[in-house]
Amino acid sequence: MQAVDLAREAAVELAGADRVGEHVGVQADDERVVTHLFNCLDRAYVGWRWAVTVTRASRAKNITVDEAVLLPGPDSLLAPDWVPWSERVRPGDVGVGDIMPAATDDERLVPVAMLEGDDGVLDWDESASWEASQELAETVGLAQDEGEPAPPKRSRVLSAIGRDTTAIRWYTSEHGPGTPLTRAAPGPCLTCGFLTGLAGPLGRVFGVCANEYAPDDGRVVSLDHGCGAHSEALVAGQGFGTIAPVIDEVGYDLVDTPGVALADTVFESLDHES
Repeated sequence: MQAVDLAREAAVELAGADRVGEHVGVQADDERVVTHLFNCLDRAYVGWRWAVTVTRASRAKNITVDEAVLLPGPDSLLAPDWVPWSERVRPGDVGVGDIMPAATDDERLVPVAMLEGDDGVLDWDESASWEASQELAETVGLAQDEGEPAPPKRSRVLSAIGRDTTAIRWYTSEHGPGTPLTRAAPGPCLTCGFLTGLAGPLGRVFGVCANEYAPDDGRVVSLDHGCGAHSEALVAGQGFGTIAPVIDEVGYDLVDTPGVALADTVFESLDHES
């Protein structure tokens, strides 16, 4: 009883008499070391307990207080486990002024030096892509003037993992083939004059829509995607039915149908470029 009273006095001294409730238990921590638990009456900490540890030295008669802390009880309302920001961020969260650097060990990226051959050229001929981009820059007034220092080159590029995860994400998005918009389109993007190609392996499966009236304008689309703003909509047949949905209570699966084999070879073409 003496130990309980001493523990209560320590809790009251720490929190105030109006925040310390009844004694609800005791637990032995070690030889001559026990912790007494008191209900916390603070409405901000419902279910928590004041834990006061007391001890008695060997051959001593007096009990002393070791420590007093507030601990959660079995019915406490606790904050969720902390999650690093890199795991909390979602697509679209990065706003103006926000910085989201890629980790040095990001598996989606690989140093350029690992992809260069004996001639210093990337496996997918990045030099050709650079020349093409310079030609485009000249048409919009962004070309590099003679005598200016060359712009910095990338130190890292997409790895095979980064490329494959990107391809899956794009192909299964609303800009891929498995959408109602695609199934109602007069033709695939592959045959549309507004499709702008991409360089590198991803260009074998995807392109960018350049039709200002299309819902996908300025976005990456799969070659077997489609919409009603197809450049040949007036002369194309209605529907190019490459994929049909099979409905169940969970969702739908994409089932290939005879006709165009593009959907079957989407990732095979990427693998050939690896």
